[in-house]
Amino acid sequence: MRLHINIDHVATVRQARRTDEPDPVRAAVLAELGGADGITVHLREDRRHIQDRDVRLLMATVRTGINLELAALGEMAAIGAELKPMAVTLVPERREEITTEGGLALAGRENRERVSAALSPLRDAGVRTSLFIDPDAADIDAAAGLGADAVELHTGAFARKWKGAHAARDWQDEFVRLQRAAAHARGLGIAVHAGHGLTYENVRSVAAIEDIEELNIGHSIVSRAVLVGMERAVAEMKALLASTRTR
Repeated sequence: MRLHINIDHVATVRQARRTDEPDPVRAAVLAELGGADGITVHLREDRRHIQDRDVRLLMATVRTGINLELAALGEMAAIGAELKPMAVTLVPERREEITTEGGLALAGRENRERVSAALSPLRDAGVRTSLFIDPDAADIDAAAGLGADAVELHTGAFARKWKGAHAARDWQDEFVRLQRAAAHARGLGIAVHAGHGLTYENVRSVAAIEDIEELNIGHSIVSRAVLVGMERAVAEMKALLASTRTR
């Protein structure tokens, strides 16, 4: 299983003071030294954390590869087509949200046409594409119909239920939902990624789903890195994934 480290919140700390530290580029180097298989950054339309300059520097320095998260908008997709990162993941985006609250809306012709318009320039540029969606069969079918190379399953509902569970079934229902969604996507020939709200405490369950080949984790790793350093924080998460997959 590949582990991509989302370093957005390194930039969040920097932007709190509008200064030059901590540097996301340095964080990416340390994440790779810790065993990261890739670096994920979300260039938001409002530029609240990662900046255009960050992405360009990361493109020039990251050795594993950049998964660039972008809103499903024409002007944002144009940036991805220009930079040609390893992959672009189209995500939903609202100005008032603290973090991504759910998957892309793919129900309805208008929504699918909007996402298709964002995918088109990326596909023409030869960029691998992924859609961040809820773990539902209808959305997976829509993603397949749009020609996405991969889907990233939103694990936020699972993470919330896991943290606040009063009974095992509260989060196990969400686990089964993820498991079935991953199998459905793989059955359609789509690569399966997952992420959002995953932590050192809950990641083993998701990592045990064999149809998932990549996890994107940010906040929990950056939070631990504040205490133990980025390289060690990444290495510890890699060890958790390795021990789960080798059982």
